[in-house]
Amino acid sequence: MQVINTAVQLLESGLEIDLLLIDKSKLYFEAINNKLNTITIDNFKYLSPLQIIKLRFVLNNRKYDIIHSHFSKDLWLLTPVLKWFGFGTPLILTKHVGSFINKKDSLHRYIYSRVDLALAISRVIKKNLEDTTPLKPNKIELLYSGIDDEKFNPEKVTKNRLREEYKLSKDTILIGIAGRFSPGKGHEEFIYACEILAAKHKNLKFIIIGESSYGESKYGKKISEMPAALGIEDNFIFTGFRKDMPEVFNSLDIFVFPSHAEAFGLTLVEAMCMGLPSVCTASDGILDIAVDNETSFLFERENYVELSQKIEQLIISKELRDRFGSNARKRVISMFTKNIYIDNLISLYKRFATK
Repeated sequence: MQVINTAVQLLESGLEIDLLLIDKSKLYFEAINNKLNTITIDNFKYLSPLQIIKLRFVLNNRKYDIIHSHFSKDLWLLTPVLKWFGFGTPLILTKHVGSFINKKDSLHRYIYSRVDLALAISRVIKKNLEDTTPLKPNKIELLYSGIDDEKFNPEKVTKNRLREEYKLSKDTILIGIAGRFSPGKGHEEFIYACEILAAKHKNLKFIIIGESSYGESKYGKKISEMPAALGIEDNFIFTGFRKDMPEVFNSLDIFVFPSHAEAFGLTLVEAMCMGLPSVCTASDGILDIAVDNETSFLFERENYVELSQKIEQLIISKELRDRFGSNARKRVISMFTKNIYIDNLISLYKRFATK
């Protein structure tokens, strides 16, 4: 969706955009739904002669100013075409997730040799690019993703929808977590922390938004059964997948983001944009977003006791919740909006397209 959203925003900014996609893929249908121009290949294979020839004809006919890839695997198609047939089109790569594979061997040095610039969505991804790829530091830059700050605007979104939906009293403090049910997202730590808090405070409800990823229903079942096993099921609400996330966020008092490792964390950015105070893991891309004791409290990864202590500080102090929430929205507006992202991206395009 980041690819689709970026393409739509670039189109709205007056650029001509084509998306090169695998035919009949999910991304292809999303592109069609968003009225984006598409060029398709039948499948993806490493160093596929048929796809290389097809792409050569596309590049000959269209004369692009920039090629921007969002997946490093694409380089196995793009680099041969650009190098073998002498295309000088600048190639930019955005790296969205880290890799544990060392790519500094001779083959990968060749595959990465045609990359003019790699964009990292966080500092941890920038370091990962430096550590695992043959790219020189001067070919790697940081470019944060952005969200729609008007869509996630607490002044323009219905408030307390979840409270009304689940008939919660006004004095209930609603504490939520959002994301797919997947190992490493911190659901277990959240629930264990809630067990500690429920024993000390009587006006709490904990809400879990999301559902299992494909192939992870067993893990999802485990998470959904944990509150009952701990005897705190009355404190919990499981909403399943929700499309109305701005309204969901605008019903919460505190947002918790306990993920073990995130390249960035757009859900956290969205919650902060809605003016929510948060408690977050002190690791990876989260450190680019949340500021300890200013927008959020940070806690040690997987330490649910510390997590409960940090949440409790926000439970006790409404003044602290309000201050963190106000600071959180200001930080997002100054750093992580879609307009900032697109303006910076277009500036990069112009820098390389004029070479």
